Amino acid sequence: MNARPAAALSPEISHWIGGRRTPGRSGRFADVYSPSSGQVSGRVALAGEAEIDLAVRAAQDAFASWSQVPPLQRARVMFRFRQLLLDNTDRIAAQIASEHGKVIADARGELTRGMEVVEFATGIPQLLKGEHSENVGKEVDSYSLRQPLGVVAGVTPFNFPAMVPLWMFPVAIACGNCFVLKPSERDPSTSLLLAELLKEAGLPDGVFNVVHGDKAAVDALLDHELVRAISFVGSTPVARYIYSRACEHGKRAQALGGAKNHMVVMPDADLDQTADALMGAAFGSAGERCMAISVVVAVGERTADALAERLAPQVRALRISHSMDEKADMGPLVTAAHRARVVGYIDSGVAEGAQLLVDGRGFALPGHEHGFFLGGSLFDHVTPAMKIYREEIFGPVLSMVRVADLPSAIDLLNRHEFGNGCAIFTRDGRSARQFANSIQVGMVGVNVPIPVPMAFHSFGGWKASLFGDHHVHGPEGVRFYTRQKTITSRWPAPTSGGADFMMPTMK
Repeated sequence: MNARPAAALSPEISHWIGGRRTPGRSGRFADVYSPSSGQVSGRVALAGEAEIDLAVRAAQDAFASWSQVPPLQRARVMFRFRQLLLDNTDRIAAQIASEHGKVIADARGELTRGMEVVEFATGIPQLLKGEHSENVGKEVDSYSLRQPLGVVAGVTPFNFPAMVPLWMFPVAIACGNCFVLKPSERDPSTSLLLAELLKEAGLPDGVFNVVHGDKAAVDALLDHELVRAISFVGSTPVARYIYSRACEHGKRAQALGGAKNHMVVMPDADLDQTADALMGAAFGSAGERCMAISVVVAVGERTADALAERLAPQVRALRISHSMDEKADMGPLVTAAHRARVVGYIDSGVAEGAQLLVDGRGFALPGHEHGFFLGGSLFDHVTPAMKIYREEIFGPVLSMVRVADLPSAIDLLNRHEFGNGCAIFTRDGRSARQFANSIQVGMVGVNVPIPVPMAFHSFGGWKASLFGDHHVHGPEGVRFYTRQKTITSRWPAPTSGGADFMMPTMK
C-alpha cells in the first residue's frame, strides 16, 4: 500500500454511509491497481475513527426501525437484491476482474456463489422460527425466539470482493441487524456496487454501510462500544488478533484464518480425472483462494510418478492472460508485493531441496509486461519440514508430498496447524469413509476437489483456520447474528395463594 496526497489525480473511491457515497475525511489514501496492467486505477480513502463512528452510528440509528420490520418484508428486500445481482452480473464481474485480477469467468462464478447465500437469506421467516412447549407446568407455557444483535461488522479479504461479503451481510441484515462492511483496500469498488444495489432493492438508509481502511479502521470497529459482533476472513495471525481483541471487548466474533488444503490421491484413483481436478483447484484464481488445493499427497511412488507425469505438461500449458480474456485459465496476482511474496516461496522451495518440475517465475505476458503475472509452478518431493509445505502461499504453486499409505496421509494432514479443507480421490468407499471420519479438518471432499459447502450449510475450518464457535452462512450464520430468548409465561386466575420462596419447579 502506498500513501498518496489528497490532491492525487486518480479517481477517489469513497465510503458508503447512511445510504450515500461519503468522501474520506482522514486525509489518508491508498493506491488501487489494475493487476493486469500494473497501473494505478484509483485511490481509496482510508477511514479514521471519526468515519468509523459515523458509519456505526448510522447503523445504530437505523436498527430501531429495521429490527421491527417483519421478517417476510426483510426477505422481500433480499429477493429484489438477488434479482438486481443477476441483472448486473457482467458489470459486477468486470469490476471484480479489473481490481482483483481473476479472470472474468471466475469472477462470474464468485458472484454466483455469493448469490446463493442471498437466496438462503430469503428464507429468513422460516429460519427465525423458535420453539414452543405448552404446559411445561400447570398452565405454564415456554417458548423461545431469536432476536438480532444490533450493529454488526464484517472485515473481508481481497480474494473474494463479492462472495465473502455476501457470506455475511445478507444473513445478518435478514435477521434484523444493521451492518458495517470493511472490505479489502486492495479491491474496494465492488462493495460500493453492492451497496447501490441494496439501496435500489429498497433497503433503508443506514442498514448497510461501507468504510474502507487499514488496521486503524479495523481497530476502531473492534473497539467501538456499539458494534456487537464482528465477522472476519483472512490470514491466521490477523484472525487470531481480531478474535482476541473482539472478545476482550465482549463482542461476539467469528474469525476465519489461513489454510493449507491437501488432496490425498489413492492408487486406485482415476488419475486423468484427478489431474484435471487438481489443475482447477490449485491454479484457479491464481491460487488466491482459501480453499485452493496447494498440496497433493500421493499414496505410493507409482501414484506420484504417474500423477507428476500428467500434471507437469498441464501446468506448462496454462493459458495465462489479462483478467478480461474469456479464454484465460488464470490471470495476474493482486499486487506486485504479493507476487514478490509468492516468488519468495518458490525460491525457498528450491533452496530447501524440493524438485521444481515447472517454474513459473519467468512468465511475462506480451503487452502487459508491467502486470503482476506469475506462471504456474509445480514441486515434487516436498517434505513437511519445508516452508512451502508449512505455510500458506496463496499463489499458483502446487506441492507434491509422497507417502506410503492412507494412515500416513491422514497422520500428515492431522499434524498440520491448519484444518480448513481437504479432499480424497479414490474409487474405494472404505478408504473414503476412513478418511472422512478420521481427518481433523472442517470441510472434506470425496472426489470433490474444492468442498465449499452450499449456502444452506455452513462454511468453516478447524484448528488455526477458525477462531470462534460459529461457521459462516447457513444455519450457523443465523445463530451467529441472533441471540436466543426463552420466555416462560403463566396467566393465572385472579386469586392469590401467598408468596412461594422455593426454587421454582414444575411439580
